[in-house]
Amino acid sequence: MSTGTSIRPTVTAALVGAFLFTTTLTIPAGVRAAEDSDPQETYKLLQLFGDVFERVRDDYVEKPSDKKLIEAAISGMLSSLDPHSSYMNADSFGDMQVQTKGEFGGLGIEVTMENGMVKVISPIDDTPAFRAGLQPGDFITHLDGEPVLGLTLSEAVDKMRGPVGADITIKVVRKDKDPFEVTLTRAVVKIQSVRSRLEDDIAYLRITLFNEQASRGLTKAMKKLQKKLAESNPQKTLKGVVLDLRANPGGLLDQAISISDAFLEQGEIVSIRSEQRPEDAQRFNARPGDLARGLPIVVLINGGSASASEIVSGALQDHGRAIIMGTKSFGKGSVQTISPLGDYGAMRLTTARYYTPSGRSIQSVGITPDISVPQSKVESLEPQTQRRERDLRGALDQENGDQADKNTAPKTDKKLPESDPETPPAPADYQLGRALDLIRGINLYQDMTTAPQS
Repeated sequence: MSTGTSIRPTVTAALVGAFLFTTTLTIPAGVRAAEDSDPQETYKLLQLFGDVFERVRDDYVEKPSDKKLIEAAISGMLSSLDPHSSYMNADSFGDMQVQTKGEFGGLGIEVTMENGMVKVISPIDDTPAFRAGLQPGDFITHLDGEPVLGLTLSEAVDKMRGPVGADITIKVVRKDKDPFEVTLTRAVVKIQSVRSRLEDDIAYLRITLFNEQASRGLTKAMKKLQKKLAESNPQKTLKGVVLDLRANPGGLLDQAISISDAFLEQGEIVSIRSEQRPEDAQRFNARPGDLARGLPIVVLINGGSASASEIVSGALQDHGRAIIMGTKSFGKGSVQTISPLGDYGAMRLTTARYYTPSGRSIQSVGITPDISVPQSKVESLEPQTQRRERDLRGALDQENGDQADKNTAPKTDKKLPESDPETPPAPADYQLGRALDLIRGINLYQDMTTAPQS
């Protein structure tokens, strides 16, 4: 489907440098509201708007632009509804359509509006914001010395966009830290939506964003890892999958459905319902076929996992197909509709909520992990020189004497094999380490319980 004219479902928040909100338009703007209100009162209010508009045109200290006044009025109307409804001018709408293809210009940071400030949902991997160390939960209070207080989300995003190579200085407020400034250089952000590698015999799949490439990239990565393991060691097979959705801000709804479907044989994936139009409720179901072939799956999430990430996590959790590990997700359970407005851009309007297979709405609640594992740094508490039995006075000798010592002593005369650069040693990432341990533990238990009894 051509993104020049398409309108598709998404479940994300605003992305600096472009937008990532496209969904199915189900109702003309304002029609439903007019049906449920007093037409006479509505007419009076519209007349009030016209009177104010004319007064501003005639009496403002400088001659204002009619286009600017109308766009500001539309923007104010939409942004007053919720953090995700907004007006996009023609340039912003064009940027959004480009971004859904996986490449756009900007800082690479997913944001929303909270208490008049820009709040970071998550930076995107390998972007200026990611390299600068911005974190989920950071608040941006100033842009090039100008406060963001009083700006709409779209206006703040526009200010953070700009020519590739141009710098912008932002002031950041982070919990339990003093405010600090950081200078970012705008860049063309190319999103590789799926990254993968082998962790010994476990497939590690990280999805950074649910753009148009995500589902296809996941299938390709899984097949590549299976082939690589078979070629490197024919005796080994995959033991499980770690699906990393941490700091994934969401994206296209159809991609979230496809990726959930990839690991489910049957059952509902997600439903979308609206109080305004209950007859337009939609349910999406899985088709037969499990990309992981029944292997254990651990899904990693955190506070930066939003929207489409929560759809996938919720579907796999409700069906018992995966163990969700990490920390509670962001909690965006709404769906936006993009309505093109001809030459004047488009409007983004929150039109429905989505529900997990069990009927949960995670709006403002998020997905609670099955196993809570905060990101941590592990340090060994074991002394470097630990006393052993053999160090005790009068300890009994080993039964086989020196021969046993020779058999058990480490051999140092052989060169250790060089590590595979694509398969790093035990990860410093604590949450990933626990996910890998869990999959190995599941496999060990299954091997023990299925072994022949003597």
